[in-house]
Amino acid sequence: MASATLLKSSFLPKKSEWGAARQLTAPRPVTVSVVVRASAYADELVKTAKTIASPGRGILAMDESNATCGKRLASIGLENTEANRQAYRTLLVTAPGLGNYISGAILFEETLYQSAVDGRRIVDILTEQGIVPGIKVDKGLVPLAGSNDESWCQGLDGLAAREAAYYQQGARFAKWRTVVSIPNGPSELAVKEAAWGLARYAAISQDNGLVPIVEPEILLDGEHGIERTFEVAQKVWAETFYAMAENNVMFEGILLKPSMVTPGAEAKDRATPEQVAEYTLKLLHRRIPPSVPGIMFLSGGQSEVEATQNLNAMNQGPNPWHVSFSYARALQNTCLKTWGGVPENVKAAQDALLLRAKANSLAQLGKYTSDGEAAEAKEGMFVKNYSY
Repeated sequence: MASATLLKSSFLPKKSEWGAARQLTAPRPVTVSVVVRASAYADELVKTAKTIASPGRGILAMDESNATCGKRLASIGLENTEANRQAYRTLLVTAPGLGNYISGAILFEETLYQSAVDGRRIVDILTEQGIVPGIKVDKGLVPLAGSNDESWCQGLDGLAAREAAYYQQGARFAKWRTVVSIPNGPSELAVKEAAWGLARYAAISQDNGLVPIVEPEILLDGEHGIERTFEVAQKVWAETFYAMAENNVMFEGILLKPSMVTPGAEAKDRATPEQVAEYTLKLLHRRIPPSVPGIMFLSGGQSEVEATQNLNAMNQGPNPWHVSFSYARALQNTCLKTWGGVPENVKAAQDALLLRAKANSLAQLGKYTSDGEAAEAKEGMFVKNYSY
């Protein structure tokens, strides 16, 4: 048997041969071929995203499902019929000058194909107002097996075909909402499922010409403080952007719809707008690439005034993104109550909608003040385990 010394020395070059050995073993240049996914709609996606993320404007989220819209109508004593849903949605999209403050409107499928009371297509009315039509494409939340009583969002099956049809109907962006619950963990499984589902949806949407709004909502439920929300949001957004990168999503052609970083709705210590802005902007700077055109915050059950104040605080200094809003209840709550289903109240209801839209437009520019806000606009709208 050869000794260890012989084995070593027989395979090592002599000192005089060191230079030659280095030349023999020097790495050769390697040519790497990188395939970058380029959607046929790439230029259009970027243009649409920038249009929505335009100064002083944000998104009106009017994509409540028929069941959720029924709850809204029931709150003012109206039956959940298509005629009543049509009347309310007509009121919203025909508000004079709405396009001065609203750049995009998220629609439910029924609304995308619906006409207004006067027979004009709702999509056409929005376009005439300078508002980009969008479409909710997820199929809602269902229990996530193997989790801590958490949810996942369904709807990937058949999504490409549905989105191709939505594009033909006039939609130019899409929205997919999933939720993460802090009191329930969140579990590693729930976070990864949320991130992967959003990434697959975003890639499919871009392939079909729709700018994806990516929305992993951190629910307000719980007694936790703002630090815990920040910690969870960091993890959720890290997973989401990693998954989107793996799915070759073009970041210049997406919009984000995150929750603001706030304490849980049942927390004893409340946060000021300045604190919400500090934590939320810190989260954005740590997790969101500057190539993303717009951050369109959801209100998540905050009062109308609170959502506007927090947005205003975030726009007191320069941001690499368009920091704006994509509100549903925080734009519509007073409007709906003012209307009450009475035709004579339509103008007053539209004025209420325009008042809130203008307030948030000013907040996007960092110029909002809460002077003169009505008491009812300061009422919270938190609903435990909110889903639609």
